[in-house]
Amino acid sequence: MSVRPAVARDTDFLWRVLLEAYNWNGEQRFTAEQLAADPHAARYLAGWPRRDDFGVVAESDVGEPIGAAWARHLPASEPGYGFVAPDVPELTVGLLPGHRGRGHGRALMEALTRAAAEQPVPVARLSLSVEDGNPAVHLYTSLGFTRVGRNGDSDTMVLDVRPAPQL
Repeated sequence: MSVRPAVARDTDFLWRVLLEAYNWNGEQRFTAEQLAADPHAARYLAGWPRRDDFGVVAESDVGEPIGAAWARHLPASEPGYGFVAPDVPELTVGLLPGHRGRGHGRALMEALTRAAAEQPVPVARLSLSVEDGNPAVHLYTSLGFTRVGRNGDSDTMVLDVRPAPQL
């Protein structure tokens, strides 16, 4: 597996990953059409990529995309489920079925965190939302995300991506 930056031509694949993220429990709770028609869900990708969007795509050894993670700044007037503040981009991450549980999610999250620090205006924090029962919470916690709030049946978590000061 390799990880590369997400670009405009990845938009259709990112929509597919967004659908996987919404249907994280293996049930088809949402269809692609429902997500595209839902203004709240569409916030995560409409107009991708905007100037301050950034993301990464995981590819198999034969170059097929298998997962992605991206982050987007959302305004307080149109928040995402894991909204913290306009200067804290909210991330989305997902892998296609059959590629989970192999460390690919961790690789995507680590690559996205590095990309956050390398932005023209470095990102200090990233946020996300994770529904109750989603086993990915263990990955997020192991990466340093901490719970900062609650929205319905989901926790809002934040990661400080600034390097720790050297003593």
